[in-house]
Amino acid sequence: MITKTAPLRLPIANGQFANDEVVLDSPVVLAPMAGITNSAFRTLCREQGAGLFVSEMVTARALIERHPETMRLITPGVGETPRSVQLYAVDPTVVGKAIEILGAENLADHIDLNFGCPVPKVTRRGGGAALPYKRNLFSAIVGTSVKTAAQYGIPVTVKMRVGINSDHHTYLEAGKSAADLGVAWVALHARTAEQMYEGQADWSRIANLVEHLAPTGVPVLGNGDIWSGADGVRMMQETGCAGVVVGRGCLGRPWLFADLVAAFNGEETPTLPSLFEVRKIMYRHGELLVEFFESEGRAMRDLRKHMAWYLKGFSVPREIRAGFGMVSSLGELDHLLSQLEDQPYPIEIAEAPRGRRSHGRAVSLPDGWLNDPDEFATITIDDSVSGG
Repeated sequence: MITKTAPLRLPIANGQFANDEVVLDSPVVLAPMAGITNSAFRTLCREQGAGLFVSEMVTARALIERHPETMRLITPGVGETPRSVQLYAVDPTVVGKAIEILGAENLADHIDLNFGCPVPKVTRRGGGAALPYKRNLFSAIVGTSVKTAAQYGIPVTVKMRVGINSDHHTYLEAGKSAADLGVAWVALHARTAEQMYEGQADWSRIANLVEHLAPTGVPVLGNGDIWSGADGVRMMQETGCAGVVVGRGCLGRPWLFADLVAAFNGEETPTLPSLFEVRKIMYRHGELLVEFFESEGRAMRDLRKHMAWYLKGFSVPREIRAGFGMVSSLGELDHLLSQLEDQPYPIEIAEAPRGRRSHGRAVSLPDGWLNDPDEFATITIDDSVSGG
């Protein structure tokens, strides 16, 4: 059994920290999820033990143009360090300018590049999981990012998928390219873009990448189907990865991070929370959202999508569930929570998948995208959209 795992390290040297690296509290990273991982949710997860919290994905172009919502998304929560920003870009010049802003204005301690997003509005523009297929463009974006960020002592990491589909795997070549260009680590979601979130992640791909990058010394983080502390331990045992990236597994159960930390340290897994304990977390989440949005109404609208995840498997009267789906104020939230009857956590869903369960589908790509992997700048791409 893995015990007392070596913590992840980021070689940060931007004046915020006494040493030339930051040692994370645990080898667990909270992955960005569109519309989910704002600073309120990250704070909630930080209180449970995650080692690093990556902001929601923002586009490099929107950052350059200083879109208000983009600037809000990269703003860290109180006490949130290192400050981690995930960028989506399809143009090396644009990403360089965005990173110049982050560095010159001291807005980030770590930059993660998204090459894993499978949603059509991103891939049809050549971004996310589609981009590593264009090997020269991929190398230019990563190389520019690392070189620009290095001027400010900011480490760059990348997250990717196995490839576009079963006929176009890119993760080994792209991972080696990123490692050679100087990234601090490579994270792999062990599904293709075509698979979206269906079926089981193929952890053998993570093991393959670990072996492939071993000569470079660049660590690999694994992502996909981490639903419990035991899953995290098993992934590291089976693949040799240096850490795990958690996404959907923490939806409605931010205490997953405490479970993971305990499992990695060889400690007894914390007892599953009762419904009364869960309701405290739900209210805390609401409070944090009000602070983040500075608007109680907007905060409650954001909280509504979390209600089904928090209450999944619990016995809750239909009218109360419906009320949570329309909650509009902290007072109303408190009233609804007070009507819940305490009960043990439902074992049958304690480690069950949640979040997006979308079926696989053909990947939307720019016309002619698969014709030539060495093609660089002959396809016009718009990177002004936000991703997921």
